[in-house]
Amino acid sequence: MKTTKRIAVSTFVMAILLSLGACSGMSRQGKNTAIGAGVGAVGGAVLTGGSTLGTLGGAAIGGVVGHEAGK
Repeated sequence: MKTTKRIAVSTFVMAILLSLGACSGMSRQGKNTAIGAGVGAVGGAVLTGGSTLGTLGGAAIGGVVGHEAGK
């Protein structure tokens, strides 16, 4: 079961990182939001041992922090 979670989290993180390449037409605040969500997802996954809830929670918090930092 842990292997499945690791693969899922790794796939999610890779998708986030690859999608950042699509940020070329985004505003600065939008870029900061996306980067914050990506970093938050990685941090949440690491801190909770790959928990889905931790990953999603980290992404949400990171997105909010990135959005506010971009103002």
